[in-house]
Amino acid sequence: MKSLKHLHRDERGMSFVYIGMGFIAFMSATTLAIDVGMFMTARNQTQNAADAGAMSGAIALVRNSWNDRSATGPAVQSAINTAKANLVIGGAPTVDPPDVTFPLSPAGKNNRVQVIAHRPSLSTIMGGLIGVKTVDVNAMAIAEASPANAMTCVKPFMIPDKWAEKVDGNCKPDGSWTTNSTFDEYNSKNVLCANPDVYVPAGDKQGRQYTGYTVANDVGTELVLRAANQDSANPSFYFSWKMPGDIGGDFYRENIANCNQSVMVYDPDNPTWMTQEPGSKQGPTAQGISDLIAKDPDAVWDNNCRCVQHSKFQQSPRLFPIPLFNPQVYAEGKANGRGATFELANFLGFFATYVDGGNGIHGIIASISGIVSDKPTNVPSDMFATAIRLVQ
Repeated sequence: MKSLKHLHRDERGMSFVYIGMGFIAFMSATTLAIDVGMFMTARNQTQNAADAGAMSGAIALVRNSWNDRSATGPAVQSAINTAKANLVIGGAPTVDPPDVTFPLSPAGKNNRVQVIAHRPSLSTIMGGLIGVKTVDVNAMAIAEASPANAMTCVKPFMIPDKWAEKVDGNCKPDGSWTTNSTFDEYNSKNVLCANPDVYVPAGDKQGRQYTGYTVANDVGTELVLRAANQDSANPSFYFSWKMPGDIGGDFYRENIANCNQSVMVYDPDNPTWMTQEPGSKQGPTAQGISDLIAKDPDAVWDNNCRCVQHSKFQQSPRLFPIPLFNPQVYAEGKANGRGATFELANFLGFFATYVDGGNGIHGIIASISGIVSDKPTNVPSDMFATAIRLVQ
């Protein structure tokens, strides 16, 4: 009887019981942490896939086809392919055509792409003990293609923005605008025409319709640029522009062949004025463009998609922004003896194809991406460039 009582009170070996229970609890917590960590990683990777897909879809809207939003169109297919290329826990996420939609923005604009990415049936380790053997991970992202009022890598030559053609230099009816037209507000004697050519800038404060270049009307148009040899503003004649940083032909050519990181901003309330470089800079311009073409020799323009194909870059360096100047401000400056006055009016995308023997720069007007300035300003909806950004 005494031995039984002694055994009942004996606590030797209890530590092993507590150690065993603690070890089980520790292993359970560790395993649960592995599950949670895996799910958090899967969630982040799925979100990355959705983000990339939405951005790619918005880019395809701008560069390939704004109107084709079908299941087999470039926007949907680009969004799907890009999202699937971003693996989630070693496997491609599921993104089908119904997962790519085009919701309206709060302002009612049809300029957004939404992508929902799925990673179904991820196996759990600890969850199986409580009946949860697999989990599904989903993520959603929305990207927006909005007007861009700022740009980097702008080339140091400028051409006039597009206008509504009314008359010729003698104030006679001149028909429709072409790349050989001239902006005529005054006749050769600096007398104002009765029905002059008209230019309406982007974000016009009077609410008039912008007359300049647009993606819908002008992408795919061939344009040959040559050094200006006349006073009238002509779409094919460029003026050299003194960029921030330095002066001289070498600096000028370097800014064409490479990228000047200075940010140019178009703000209707605070005009940006551009100073012309002395001389035509015809040689340095042609040399800089030739160097640029040599960086991506296989890139070509495709009229079917109205985009650049076979580039070895995400965006070919041969596709670049050109600053556009206000032709009316220029013409009025000339008529009033102020010389060449260049007011930034917009940006134009230009894909350089080749340089001819006379230093003419042959190219095609193309869609291009820009940025939205962080300055407090209202970005005009008429901007030619587009900013692609995630909004959700």
